[in-house]
Amino acid sequence: MIERDLTVSNRLGLHARATAKLVQTLSQYRSACTLLAKGREVNAKSIMGVMLLAAGQGTAVKLRVDGDDEQAAADAVQALFERRFDEDS
Repeated sequence: MIERDLTVSNRLGLHARATAKLVQTLSQYRSACTLLAKGREVNAKSIMGVMLLAAGQGTAVKLRVDGDDEQAAADAVQALFERRFDEDS
């Protein structure tokens, strides 16, 4: 299992478009993926689950990934967070 501490840095937080991009990215991997924020734990492959976090800009998020391709999945999510969900362009 891999755990990563991430911070939501895009201006609008994990809104619908960013959440869809996250779920779409994770759908390529077999590993189980969980996000933890604000005392909640949700399936990171679930749009509704991630939206329920209501994670705005600056929110600390922990990513947990467990499975065959966990390293690649964790790297992909971390890159997405670091690129601010490609919203700065």
